[in-house]
Amino acid sequence: MTETTHATEVVENMLHALRDRNVDDAVALFDDRIVWHNVGLPKVRGRDRVGKFMEALAKPEWGFDVTIHNIAANGNIVLTERTDAIVYRRLRVEFWVCGTFELRDGKIAVWRDYGDPTNILKGFTKGAFRALVMLL
Repeated sequence: MTETTHATEVVENMLHALRDRNVDDAVALFDDRIVWHNVGLPKVRGRDRVGKFMEALAKPEWGFDVTIHNIAANGNIVLTERTDAIVYRRLRVEFWVCGTFELRDGKIAVWRDYGDPTNILKGFTKGAFRALVMLL
């Protein structure tokens, strides 16, 4: 297996573990000193702190979904184009994300996501409308 193939598999496995509510499996793929940065928001540093955010998405009323549209790597750097969904009860907010992952010793050391606030607002609006329609 090449370094590039391994890097993309680590990222895919982590995102799919989060989708499947296997937080321990996802967090096991993080470097101890991981930096998670949703650009425009403060950085979250350290496996334990990032793990707490991931645990919140695995609670019964919450959820996470992901569709990876494109993934590419150059050595230990992985780029993704994906649609993420944050779910809260009946509300499902889908939005486009471009992510950059930097691996160190086979673990995710940096996870940086770029999303368009307008796209996220549209996702929230569509999700709220769908949730309202389901109530009728």
